[in-house]
Amino acid sequence: MKQVIYQVDAFTRELYKGNPAAVCIMAAWPDREIMQHIASENNLSETAFAVPVNDRYEIRWFTPRMEVELCGHATLAAAHVLFGHLNHPFDRIYFESLHSGTLTVERSGDWLILDFPADSLEEMAVPEIIITALHKAPLKAFRGKTDFMFVFASQYEIESLQPDFDLLARVGARGIIVTALGNKYDFVSRFFAPRAGINEDPVTGSAHTVLIPYWSKLLGKKKMMARQLSERGGELVCEMRGKRVKISGQAVTYMTGEINI
Repeated sequence: MKQVIYQVDAFTRELYKGNPAAVCIMAAWPDREIMQHIASENNLSETAFAVPVNDRYEIRWFTPRMEVELCGHATLAAAHVLFGHLNHPFDRIYFESLHSGTLTVERSGDWLILDFPADSLEEMAVPEIIITALHKAPLKAFRGKTDFMFVFASQYEIESLQPDFDLLARVGARGIIVTALGNKYDFVSRFFAPRAGINEDPVTGSAHTVLIPYWSKLLGKKKMMARQLSERGGELVCEMRGKRVKISGQAVTYMTGEINI
């Protein structure tokens, strides 16, 4: 069996920037083991699989090591493929996720707007393993649904972190978000997920379901600009909308190919 596969750079308007994701739009769901093998072979932070069901698409996301409950950049990439390559007839796509419910992506010019549920935050004590792994103590610590978030005093501190990824892999969370006020942006962040097989993710849409509620409340702003400070980098337009968040970005196709299953 042959399957068309796309590789898309998400949250960027330039090739070789943002976060690359693979996308497979399939006629029916293969075995979970097959999807995990494909994601491992791709060796990208995420591979998105989507199957049409009535007027929407069911969607799942896999890292090279595991299936995850939510992924922003690969959802953006899947929408980019459906709009740009498969001629989706409307300006909004409805995705259904087993763990995250209904997710929508709206097209506005060359921007794609994700509509995701906002995460809830619970303040917690800073784990000692985090201080050791990051070589610096954060100002505050929070627990989200699947990730931990740590707030630092400045953008410089975020840029200069050199984590011990072996230690971070022992932390009981999918990923570690580090964040601070930005110099030119409302806030900046980085995202580490060695437990999921990704030492540092270039641009993480799902992390912003945690970041947006926190910074919106702290800054007293509904609309914000954010930057993820990875080597590839990415820019996100963020908006707090009640119990949901909107995350806008752009995307560009790097590759279209065919795989054997």
